[in-house]
Amino acid sequence: MKKYLLLIAGALSFFGFGQDNPTYQEPPQSIVDLVDAPETPEVIFNHDGSIMLILDVPGYRSMEEVSEPVIGLAGLRINPKNNTTVAELAGIYTGVKVKEVSSGKEQQLKGLPQNLRMDNIAWGPDNTKFAFTNNQPTGVELWVADLGTMQTKRLSTGHLNDIFGETFQWHPNGQQILAQFILEDRAAPPAQNTVPTGPIVQENLGVKTPARTYQNLLENPYDERLMEYFLVSQLKLVDLHGGTTNLGKPAIYRGLSYSPNGEYLMVQTVERPYSYLVPIYSFSYQTSILDAKGNNVKSLFKAPLADKMPIGFDMAVQGPRSYEWRSDRPATLVWVEALDKGNSNVEAELRDALYALAAPFNGKPTQIISLEMRYGGVDWINRDYAIIREQSRRTRRTRSTLFNPDKGDIVKVISDRSSEDTYTNPGRFVLGKDKEGNKVLLTDKKGFPTVFTIGTGASPLGDRPFLLKWNLLSGKQDTLFKSKAPFYEDPVFFNNDGVVNISRESADDTPNYFSLDLKGKKEKALTAFPDPYPSLSGVQKTLLSYTRKDGLKLSAILYLPKDYKKEDGPLPALVWAYPREFKTREAAGQVKGSPYRYTRLAFRSPVYWVTRGYAVLDNADMPIVGEGDTEPNDTFVSQIENNAIALIDYVSDGLGVVDRDRIGVGGHSYGAFMTANLLAHTDLFAAGIARSGAYNRTLTPFGFQGERRTFWEAPEIYGGMSPFYYADKIKTPLLITHGMDDENSGTFPVQSERLYSAIKGHGGTVRLVMLPKEFHGYRSRESVLHTFWEQDQWLETYVKNRPN
Repeated sequence: MKKYLLLIAGALSFFGFGQDNPTYQEPPQSIVDLVDAPETPEVIFNHDGSIMLILDVPGYRSMEEVSEPVIGLAGLRINPKNNTTVAELAGIYTGVKVKEVSSGKEQQLKGLPQNLRMDNIAWGPDNTKFAFTNNQPTGVELWVADLGTMQTKRLSTGHLNDIFGETFQWHPNGQQILAQFILEDRAAPPAQNTVPTGPIVQENLGVKTPARTYQNLLENPYDERLMEYFLVSQLKLVDLHGGTTNLGKPAIYRGLSYSPNGEYLMVQTVERPYSYLVPIYSFSYQTSILDAKGNNVKSLFKAPLADKMPIGFDMAVQGPRSYEWRSDRPATLVWVEALDKGNSNVEAELRDALYALAAPFNGKPTQIISLEMRYGGVDWINRDYAIIREQSRRTRRTRSTLFNPDKGDIVKVISDRSSEDTYTNPGRFVLGKDKEGNKVLLTDKKGFPTVFTIGTGASPLGDRPFLLKWNLLSGKQDTLFKSKAPFYEDPVFFNNDGVVNISRESADDTPNYFSLDLKGKKEKALTAFPDPYPSLSGVQKTLLSYTRKDGLKLSAILYLPKDYKKEDGPLPALVWAYPREFKTREAAGQVKGSPYRYTRLAFRSPVYWVTRGYAVLDNADMPIVGEGDTEPNDTFVSQIENNAIALIDYVSDGLGVVDRDRIGVGGHSYGAFMTANLLAHTDLFAAGIARSGAYNRTLTPFGFQGERRTFWEAPEIYGGMSPFYYADKIKTPLLITHGMDDENSGTFPVQSERLYSAIKGHGGTVRLVMLPKEFHGYRSRESVLHTFWEQDQWLETYVKNRPN
């Protein structure tokens, strides 16, 4: 850590600070106020939409909180003090209110724990109770709330294991909860022998074992023991009075799932051998079926260690995978097997097949249906109808087929489209319950099988979310609801009772929830959340559409300071972007986003700088297109340059609101990679901001982002795309920031260190800021504010007040 503090200290002197005792800085107050603004509450509806939970969301954590110990094992980040995973976003709620949708009555739950940190909220089958975890510093507690009495209580004195797999789930009977508990007799963590007993040896005997770059992997036998210490759990069945019964044996549980009738439990347990090359999700695991008492009924399949899969799109492990229960049957298990040995590089008419096996599981599995592409999931309706999805990442194609799940007969293909084509996306199917209470697709009694979907509604006018009624046999579609300007209205709950609950927002109005009668169009407000960002009131927001020199349509969202008029003259600007790959020009040119969305400020947002007098161009299109046999990355650098030129020409020469000599560019992760490339190959920008990026692609030799070729197959692509190779050309000022504990695949902190050293060695203007205790996304208030201070100083020095 001392090394990084010295870097920070030396850099701080550039902005007028001494080299001793560097401390976290804060940006101007207009930005601090936005960072500290209260979060808008989140809402969760119960299964029938009669109750909504209004949940309080905390702001950024303190540096003291994020400095809690973290152990990286098998691709996981573990808090050893309370047996939880550590994430960039906590996902924790600190308060809850219960609201009855029909009456609007709002109530407080009784008996909630002090210092509530609510997580893993799950509604019970009868809609009157929900279970949740209370994540405390010393352990994770299991709680239940009864809305009949408005009372909450802790169900067990033991602590849950909240690291891996399913922490808990309701039994279908609604009277019990199955949960993973830390072993009652667990001692202290195993001690590490600091005296080596021998070398760490890995070998490969002539078998291809390519793997992308992962972090926090196992490294030695001690790590293996430590992983088992933290991940091994005992399953317990907990009744609503707090009584517990052990189920099965202690193990590392990868997956748990009850059959719809509750008589069987499918379990998946991680097994040896472990791997030092891939994370735990690729470890060997055994799938078995247990009875209600935890006795083994049938051992199904032990999946091998998946560390030898070939690199490429649409690869799959050999053998059964994707086990799940048919939700429309009492106890029928289905799974998928690759028909091409999992290798999409070989020619094959069929790739996958779906199999089924019904209780008591002593018969022969039945092959239901075979697929031309890789399996993407099943939506169950009843014995006569189900929808199976298949997809190919290689061809960017997706297909949904209506079929008979008992006979395997194909009824019809209901959708066959490019996965890149957002305009034709029919949306996601709405779930409901059948007469037995099983979760299936919500259907309309008239014209069966008629189902419902909710979609984003991408269009040339921007996103316009919709609710659709769809007769799958006739193909007739009726739009029951569609968002209308000047609002962005998103359906969030529908159960075919004539009412839809929506979230509504506009460029000036914070999101709130409404209940809308579809026939009479009468509406009722369900929430009245205040505007968390009053200082942004009046900021001008516009969805731009402009054209690249090759005719490709591009878009971006432009923010201008309130009260700004074109007569005031062109503004300094900040462009924020993230490149995306496409195989067709049509898909790349589709309009993305909506001008009617309320501006949500998060760590990755650049909109803070509109309060500092900048024009901000957010989500600026950076499509990389490779049609036919050409891959997108074959022309990555020239395409991002052309994208940038088109944007700059439009906002400076076309709109006249941006000074082309005072434009900064920035991005996070792959956006940082883009930023460094733009500075290395063009002189379009006054300065750059690169956060948590990767800059030398030879350090990710087995593929990155959408690149399926390895370094050895396309060395010229890897070299040509690496801004590290062109560090001597980067003369435009570049600010580099990186979390010192970045866990993201490929974005090792050394990537930023090496680029900084290379630019510095060639006399460039560059600043490196390494942030202690931070991941790929920055978590603490101190780090976020300091990052924004760095960015503000950089933009003020090299963009707004750019020296001649």
